[in-house]
Amino acid sequence: MFELPEMVVLSRQMNAALKGKLIQEGSLGNSPHKFVWYNRTHEEFAALIRGKTVGEAYSRGRWLFLPADPGNVLVLGECGGKILFHPSGAKVPAKYHLILYFDDGSFFSATTQMWGAMELFAKGEECHRTYIRDMRITPAEPGFTFDYFCALIDEVLQGEKRSAKGLLTQNQLIPGLGNAIAQDILFHARLHPRHPVEALDAQQKRDLYQAILRTVEAVIARGGRYDEVDLHNHPGGYVRLMDKKAAGQPCPACGTAVEAIQYLGGSCYFCPSCQK
Repeated sequence: MFELPEMVVLSRQMNAALKGKLIQEGSLGNSPHKFVWYNRTHEEFAALIRGKTVGEAYSRGRWLFLPADPGNVLVLGECGGKILFHPSGAKVPAKYHLILYFDDGSFFSATTQMWGAMELFAKGEECHRTYIRDMRITPAEPGFTFDYFCALIDEVLQGEKRSAKGLLTQNQLIPGLGNAIAQDILFHARLHPRHPVEALDAQQKRDLYQAILRTVEAVIARGGRYDEVDLHNHPGGYVRLMDKKAAGQPCPACGTAVEAIQYLGGSCYFCPSCQK
């Protein structure tokens, strides 16, 4: 599943590879999938996308926006799988859930393995879509300051009790973070996944905030996580410190064996000595 860093990487690569290309034709795919969400029929999509020019892509959280000028924007969100650029002469994938052919012979495809949105909006209407319209500030935006982060924690404390992992991964309180990247954030902040948010002291808040920013920046700088691929089908260079491969192995900081638990709908990997 793509998280915030992968979406940032993909949007930057799209601007280098796709911006300015003329869309000759497009299709919503050849492989039906009940968990791929479309907002157009095949016929509507083909008619609306034909003859448009690719604008400047951008991302927010786990959502990717690709303008189709004039007047439309293609939105890809909450998805995993592959979002790929194919040079002229490349073989068309056997299965895909969206494809755009450009007038220079190159093309673009998107295929999801689990679920995801692939929707075409009149420009501006995408801002009203569920999950987009109420999106909070993301760690890739300037507004994600320490003061904002502390105010978010204060807001969270007015509701149901949450853990450190819950703050990072539940209800998109911090958009774009998921279970995968949360493991390394918690490790760098030296917090157990179950650490109560209400028990965070001033220094722990600062450490968690810095861990979020530094981990997101590191994943982006390395082109995404190693188990996801970029626009050119290259795996990312960021190798997580805390994932299933780390379970039972020595902690990179202290040497204690890394433990694994099931918590809040997913696996958690942590050092019982560093993350008490």
